[in-house]
Amino acid sequence: MMEMNCASSENDSKVLNLTEKNETKKSDDDNEPSECKIQKTDIPENKDSLENGQEVEETIEIKIIFSKKKYDVQISPNATVATLKKHLQGLLSVPESMQKLMFKGLLQDDQTLSSAGVVKGTKIMLVGSTLIDVLAVSSVTKQDVAEMEKASTLKEPLCQQKIHKKVLDKGTPEDVMPGIKNVKEALPPAPLSGMLNKNGGKVRLTFKLEADQLWLSTKERTEKLPMSSIKNVISESIEGHEEYHILGLQLGPTEASRYWIYWVPAQYVDAIKDAVLGKWQYF
Repeated sequence: MMEMNCASSENDSKVLNLTEKNETKKSDDDNEPSECKIQKTDIPENKDSLENGQEVEETIEIKIIFSKKKYDVQISPNATVATLKKHLQGLLSVPESMQKLMFKGLLQDDQTLSSAGVVKGTKIMLVGSTLIDVLAVSSVTKQDVAEMEKASTLKEPLCQQKIHKKVLDKGTPEDVMPGIKNVKEALPPAPLSGMLNKNGGKVRLTFKLEADQLWLSTKERTEKLPMSSIKNVISESIEGHEEYHILGLQLGPTEASRYWIYWVPAQYVDAIKDAVLGKWQYF
């Protein structure tokens, strides 16, 4: 009997020990962190974050044609035309306000490139002028600036100011177009010609309204000016020849950047202002 009790005790002890081990193991399992669950939750979130907030977008290579040269530009197809203009300003030094981008017509700033049909390899024409080119057209000297400032202080009529008088004193050009005072007419289909600049050289104005440009031509060159690059247009009739005006195109931020044109037929002056500045100028 004694041996049976001992065996029973020994068996009970083994069962007890096994139970304690199982309970201990179960307790340990209950207290163990659920790392797998955390990982399973974190990975999809990070993946979504990468998909939805991806910083590097797919880009396409397009070609910008400017001044008879081609430039390869990498840009997202989801970028707007305004964004492209900012990029081109840094690349080509053409101010955004002076840029016209042409692809199947004039591209609007709020358009995305993809919505405009721009794809890889698309050629876009840039029409515009750098500030250096624009100011070079006006070719204003320091002496001219000083004379204009002096005249402005004295409030002299333009035709009496020295800078203008030296051109007007030569008389009307032989090929000047007929002028009519106190009459307003629309721009003629042909360019306005027979006018002079401050150096006495011949000037011709061609209005390319479909491209929103004014072509200013001299014997030496033709400058294609975006209408938006012309900040202001002023004019004044010529004393003794009121059928003609002196016209100033302000090509830069200050009055010193005005490009002066003489013997402009009076009947076209308002139409020139309308074409360049828009009719809103009167309101």
